[in-house]
Amino acid sequence: MDKKKSTILDSLGKNPTIEESIPDDVVWIDDAFYIKETRFGLFTSILKEPYLGANFITGGTYDGVLKITRWHLQCLQDGTLDQYTRSVNTTQGVKL
Repeated sequence: MDKKKSTILDSLGKNPTIEESIPDDVVWIDDAFYIKETRFGLFTSILKEPYLGANFITGGTYDGVLKITRWHLQCLQDGTLDQYTRSVNTTQGVKL
């Protein structure tokens, strides 16, 4: 039984957050994403494709987000992400 390989769309989820505007002076890293600091002092990588402006990885440091975003995209490209990830206790929603 062959398991379906993860794609960038799997990583983004069903309803990704999309930036409303991309600054003109943004510096694209690896021509694939840029990193911005959020209003809460965190850092988020923003993708160029498949959805321009899609929020991808968020973390506490610029360097951490840079490293993990590159790693995640490389694993998706190589088809190896499933070797490093698994879902635990996933739910469809929360009933209050």
